[in-house]
Amino acid sequence: KLEELVERFHLLRAGVRVLDLGAAPGGFLQVIARAVGPSGLAVGVDLVPLRPFTEAWVRTAVVDVLADDAGQQIAAVAPGPYDAVLSDMAPKTTGVRATDEARSIRLAERALELARALGKPGSSFVAKLFMGGEFESFRARLREAYREVKVVRPEATRSASVEIYLVGLGLRPGGV
Repeated sequence: KLEELVERFHLLRAGVRVLDLGAAPGGFLQVIARAVGPSGLAVGVDLVPLRPFTEAWVRTAVVDVLADDAGQQIAAVAPGPYDAVLSDMAPKTTGVRATDEARSIRLAERALELARALGKPGSSFVAKLFMGGEFESFRARLREAYREVKVVRPEATRSASVEIYLVGLGLRPGGV
């Protein structure tokens, strides 16, 4: 799904710096690494350790993005600014739709906070979230930060899924 989005919006190319939030097990981080090449940087973080990478331009770390110091932990791995912040994070689902949607929005909000703090002006953002009651307010916050916002349901998404992706293009200077 992320591969479809990065191709569609031309988010990856040689030499760019990309932060992948929720990167485990590391398959998409490998795609990022190939695209950015040795002149770029691919940083993947997750709650669980990622498989080792041999490429010198790939860095990984175990980071809880909801922790107060997540931004500092990521900066310790590789300081920004980043050309793209991509989040495929999803909560552990409970089966209670309202709870799962709220947890999904919280992760997307945190990804946006990190993108505003670590992304460079003009950078891109992608976040997966579960469609729900707070969707419109999250999209409004994204519109404040990015010049262009797209709502995308990748072709690979199951028809019954409430999963949706928001793409922010052109981070405004100062993130607002």
